[in-house]
Amino acid sequence: MGRPPSAARGVSDDEAPGADPQLERELLNVARTAAAAAAVELLARYDAAPEGLATKTTATDPVSEADRAAERAIRAVLAGRRPGDAVLGEEGGETEAAAGIEGTGLRWVVDPLDGTVNYLYGYPQWSVSVACEDAAGTIAGIVLDPLRGEEVGATRSGPVLLDGRPANREPGAGSLDVALVATGFAYDARVRDRQADVLHRLLPRVRDTRRGGSAALDLAWTALGRCDAYFERGVKAWDVAAGALACVRAGLELHELPAREGDPAGLLAAPPALAGELLALVTGSPGAT
Repeated sequence: MGRPPSAARGVSDDEAPGADPQLERELLNVARTAAAAAAVELLARYDAAPEGLATKTTATDPVSEADRAAERAIRAVLAGRRPGDAVLGEEGGETEAAAGIEGTGLRWVVDPLDGTVNYLYGYPQWSVSVACEDAAGTIAGIVLDPLRGEEVGATRSGPVLLDGRPANREPGAGSLDVALVATGFAYDARVRDRQADVLHRLLPRVRDTRRGGSAALDLAWTALGRCDAYFERGVKAWDVAAGALACVRAGLELHELPAREGDPAGLLAAPPALAGELLALVTGSPGAT
């Protein structure tokens, strides 16, 4: 996952590492512009036949020309606005600062199309995620839902933002038995088999689960209170960088799910009242049955 999700862990405004509200706002605006540029490319291709289809980790893990075009649009914005920053993108890998420009110590982590399968099927749950981080973690990030025209953003020391305005998260479930929990599944069939075991433990203990298909949107919606909690294994840095920051700024706890034999690492986000019990069920800790 690159830098671990805990790097995005939120803290109080007074404790935010290296908090610089002016820089945060500047980076958030760049993230917003870059995400919007990607959305233009994605929406232009949404109703057309897919082009340039290929696969990545498995035969069910696709990439298309829409993914690539959206990332090119993001990188063009970043090259123009922040040429001294490094970029890590799902499709283009990691690139350093522009030649001849001293690096800033900042890195953009971008997913130009989170939910490619949904996008290709016309299933309306996909997003663009753009975040900027330093050695201490995520500074600013945007998750954009182009179909709804809805943007969830956050900075290291600011509130969660919905379309640029502070969004107050509803209290939500006070106990796990009435909680709505979002999750996602891996492309690897062997990992999915073990994820079914987790659901077997979880489903009798919660209100219900949701599997949307875009980890970035799942996290953004959890930050807004549209789900009470979220967990998933196999996510990458670009999937979670922006959404995890939003969850933290909403007052949720983040917990890394360590990799173990046969299972990739992952992330869990939940209110403090639910986090411990949910973490025990997801990891199969003693007392979780």
